[in-house]
Amino acid sequence: MQHLGSVFFLLPLLAQNKPSIGNETAAQKEKRMKWWTEGRFGIFIHRDLYALPAQQEWVKQYERINNEDYQKYFDKFNPDLFEPKVWAKKAMTTGMKYAVLTTNHHEGFCLFDSKFTKYKATNKAAIRDLIKKHVEAFRAEGSKIGFYYSLIDWHYTDFTIDVEHPHWPPANSDTEYERPNKGKDMAKYRTYLYNQFTKLLYIYGKVNVLWLDFFYPGKYGKGKEDWRAVKLLKQIRKPQPGIIIDKNNRLDLSDYQDGEYFLTTEQASTEELQKYKGKIWETCQTFSGSWGYHRHQNSRKTHRQLLDLLISAASNGGNLILNAGPAARDEFGYRANSNLYSMAQWIHADCKSICNCSFAPEQFTPPADIKRTYNVLAKRMYVHLFSYRAIGSLVLKGHKGNVNYGQFLHYDSELKMVKQGAEVLLTLPAKKPEYEMPIELIFN
Repeated sequence: MQHLGSVFFLLPLLAQNKPSIGNETAAQKEKRMKWWTEGRFGIFIHRDLYALPAQQEWVKQYERINNEDYQKYFDKFNPDLFEPKVWAKKAMTTGMKYAVLTTNHHEGFCLFDSKFTKYKATNKAAIRDLIKKHVEAFRAEGSKIGFYYSLIDWHYTDFTIDVEHPHWPPANSDTEYERPNKGKDMAKYRTYLYNQFTKLLYIYGKVNVLWLDFFYPGKYGKGKEDWRAVKLLKQIRKPQPGIIIDKNNRLDLSDYQDGEYFLTTEQASTEELQKYKGKIWETCQTFSGSWGYHRHQNSRKTHRQLLDLLISAASNGGNLILNAGPAARDEFGYRANSNLYSMAQWIHADCKSICNCSFAPEQFTPPADIKRTYNVLAKRMYVHLFSYRAIGSLVLKGHKGNVNYGQFLHYDSELKMVKQGAEVLLTLPAKKPEYEMPIELIFN
């Protein structure tokens, strides 16, 4: 099973001396996760009531808004421009292979139809199951389906107030903690949580990915015992035995070898991504700065920065999932739309250098300004040029005897190649191509 470009041969090492919740073998896990490790690219969609105050997804906590004052957003929520077919088409055209949608965020608003709560999208102005429409649209485009569900709930009566809650008192003391929690019962909340998962994971067909958010253990926090995380995970796997579960800051089950499946790093730099090489991982990034819609967010990642993140992820054996936070009427903003369009142009020409690729063999020494991806089955290496050499040769060391052809991938146009000693020299045309970065090398 130890083959070039795969990270799964590391699983037995990573799982040493850890108990298992299930009985899945490493080979079975590799087979189940194959679509995810080969796809490399996905979309995350954060949508909820917080789009109305338009101050990102933590506005209720940051501004200490109580349930009574937050009620106006529930009453006014009406995503009349919701067109999931348009979203799905954009995502798939951009080369994304899976989509993760928030089904219930920290504020406790449920976007699917559940008999266990009235705080849901099928009540009031929305009057429809938004998850159902999303799943139908993305599945029709060939996308894998992912759900996000927050383990914390700032609206549910029996969810105890803690350090992350909007109603947390300013003083951290036992007395201050006990006073607002008098009469609250986390056991009742767990029953509600389990019922919600039973509904969510049984009615929409196959669910491929699950994000659970999040644990913050400590005297006034919450961890795996508050969720009874092992029991919850077993319940999740009953209707969805093939589901992949995010690892980072979620169920707090890192003590089990099969508690989670992939590591997530949020908003990491391309330099940071190098340290995850050899692990099963994904980087979650925004087009701008916030996850939920933020009217005053002015930052924006450029087309080149987004390509760098995608290439850096694949070249280190990981995935990129890009987040879009639609506004309250449920349309992507200008930044998300323009970035999706620009990436779609690149993916159309160069998707072979990302999908089914991982990190390149170590014996090949790259120049400092390129990043390489490698398809082990096709025996093709993709060299992504971050600095174009207008006149001259690209020198690649350690490739002699391995490479028999070189070309620009976007048009399959040949590059003159000369082998000298242990080096391969590729002559680049004086005029830079219209497309950014990739060259393809075909091995013997």
